[in-house]
Amino acid sequence: MRAVLVGPPGAGKGTQAQILASELSIPKVSTGDIFRANVSGGTELGKQAKAYMDRGDLVPDEVTNAMVRDRLKEEDAQNGFLLDGFPRNVAQAEALNKILDGLGRRLDAVVELRIDEEEVVKRLSGRRQCRNCNRVHHVEFDPPRTEDVCDDCGGELFQRDDDREEVVRHRLQVYREQTEPLVEFYEGEGILVAIEATGSVDDVTGRAKAALRSGA
Repeated sequence: MRAVLVGPPGAGKGTQAQILASELSIPKVSTGDIFRANVSGGTELGKQAKAYMDRGDLVPDEVTNAMVRDRLKEEDAQNGFLLDGFPRNVAQAEALNKILDGLGRRLDAVVELRIDEEEVVKRLSGRRQCRNCNRVHHVEFDPPRTEDVCDDCGGELFQRDDDREEVVRHRLQVYREQTEPLVEFYEGEGILVAIEATGSVDDVTGRAKAALRSGA
């Protein structure tokens, strides 16, 4: 199974990617993991990426694409993989097709996690993280017994900057502008399957597994 997960921030891609990859016995491949591995390993690509990141610049697509190509050549990805966070735009999707063509492979399915934007705002802006143990509470879905105090260690709960409502709405706008065109691209490829990302984690996993089976 060779698949991609796409969806807006807050849709649960990271959680679902971890579960699905484990159940399917294939590696979860995320750009974050690839960047960290290359930078910590001191690879030539890692050095290039670090130079951009240290300046606060975005890592160019050609560097990211090369890292993904190298990762997909590794032994554990020969029988399949689940991509999370890549591709982020149509140019990267076209590059991925070329990478896979060069490896004599193809994507089996692209699963789009769909969720109402207001639900995303509620999910993310309601999160509160403990400064001490990093546990995450939610003001509505998992409120602490005492306001602003962690149930586990008694540490102070705070709202991360990227969980502030105005930041979340900006991230959603960026997603619409840059990543949503992927949906049309993969619809044109005939491999897109959309599922609802609301409900319990198990419910969403069940929908995703069914979508992967139908897309394969």
